[in-house]
Amino acid sequence: MFTWIAQLIERTGYAGVALLMFLENVFPPIPSELIMPMAGFTAARGDLKFIGIVLAGTTGSVAGALLWYYVGTLVTTKRLKAWAEKHGRWLTLKPEEVDKASAWFGKHGGAAVFFGRLVPTVRTLISVPAGIFAMGRRKFILLTLLGSGVWSTALTAAGYLLEDRYEQVGRWLNPVATGVFAVIVLVYLYRLVTWRKGERRSSP
Repeated sequence: MFTWIAQLIERTGYAGVALLMFLENVFPPIPSELIMPMAGFTAARGDLKFIGIVLAGTTGSVAGALLWYYVGTLVTTKRLKAWAEKHGRWLTLKPEEVDKASAWFGKHGGAAVFFGRLVPTVRTLISVPAGIFAMGRRKFILLTLLGSGVWSTALTAAGYLLEDRYEQVGRWLNPVATGVFAVIVLVYLYRLVTWRKGERRSSP
């Protein structure tokens, strides 16, 4: 994968950076922690411009995030509640919890989207609830643009400063990504094991 990423950036420049960051958001195993620092190294060599790399990476990230946002809009809270009613144990979600999550996202969704774009693994996942709980598209794009811009700039700057040692960025962030993923899995397993279907309230 490393060789393929390097060759694509070398051959296609900014378009390759944008494509890779789009794919990174659609297929998380493709790591932005490698893409952007590598691109930053090409800027340090003078092959590409720093600002162009940041813009390309941010554009690709927003495009990928939008794809998952639209997936979320197709789900909708109504469908999610129906799925929770039928498959609540495996979703570890009760219908009434969907309403609570929707209310929470209505109050804190902006911060969740912005800061979520700065956390490995969560970067991709946060787009789905934004669509499910009907965050406005313009607001979602703006917050995603800001968060992705910060992320792309930071990784590009790291690669630019480290030059041929840019791979160290991935070594620093990989444990973080693994830790976040592990926490998500453990929380899911805990909820799965302890899940109890709530009793239905009798109609008045």
